Amino acid sequence: MILSKKALVTGGAGFLGSHLCRRLLADGYEVTALDNLFTGTKSNIYDLFENRRFSFVLHDVTQPFWGQFDEIYNLACPASPIHYQKNPVETTKSSVLGIMNMLDLALKTKARILHTSTSEIYGDPLVHPQVESYWGNVNTIGIRSCYDEGKRVAETLCADYAREYGVDVRMVRIFNTYGPNMHPKDGRVISNFIMQALQNQDITLFGDGSQTRSFQYCDDLIEAFRRYMSLERPAIDAFIEKHNLGAAVINTGNPGEYTIKQLAEETLRQLPESTSKLVYGPMPKDDPKRRKPDITLAKELLGWEPKVPLQEGLAKTIAYFRTLVK
Repeated sequence: MILSKKALVTGGAGFLGSHLCRRLLADGYEVTALDNLFTGTKSNIYDLFENRRFSFVLHDVTQPFWGQFDEIYNLACPASPIHYQKNPVETTKSSVLGIMNMLDLALKTKARILHTSTSEIYGDPLVHPQVESYWGNVNTIGIRSCYDEGKRVAETLCADYAREYGVDVRMVRIFNTYGPNMHPKDGRVISNFIMQALQNQDITLFGDGSQTRSFQYCDDLIEAFRRYMSLERPAIDAFIEKHNLGAAVINTGNPGEYTIKQLAEETLRQLPESTSKLVYGPMPKDDPKRRKPDITLAKELLGWEPKVPLQEGLAKTIAYFRTLVK
């Protein structure tokens, strides 16, 4: 009898965590989802409770956790400005203490660990598009710093645990990702625009709407996770040495670049019944003006690039949010 591999997903009841749990179950894993439900919700995973290979643990990742796993996926951290600015100290703790606890677990159990970092480690970038070798332009004491700097420290810990203790760490810097199971009030631009349009409210653009983002659909990102974790360590080490990376970190995002105004117009195009109008407000402090990933390394290492175009992914996301607005 071949035993299933065991995977731990921190933040498993969240937007991305719930999609990852489904993918891992489909791939034959036994899956444990760990979440404190600060931003995640059990409604994202209710249907999974019927699966005997799935379990849920209510737990805060800032506290140590024990279990025997083959793979650990560290997704636990508030990721939207509204949520991470609501309790900035806890946000920093979830990034720093959370990854330390998961790295310690990986060290003790010899598990592979994938840490989800973020494009926010680049701050308001002075290099465009953003490449992994760019060190960023980040305000260390701003209102976004709890998230940006927390994720930067987490990357440092991952690199040091790999160098000092030999932990098998892989890191992905996630650029804007969207899809079903997003929180309707998370303050992210796609969920904001869709909810405003569905409720016939004014669609709020900050500045003149010319700032850019690159949007990847959740299924594309989960595919990158799985490809990265399936690689054997010697292949990753050779890749790091070849490109002089210093650590196993790669960008994961869609290089298609859209202005925020273009996104708003596409949202309204897909919701022709909406009576929403575009309105403009002041730019939030430290909000990046441009975001676009260079995914050359991901293409080479994983043979991966996003497949779902914005128009298609947006339609699927709108269909999900329709079920929430009665």
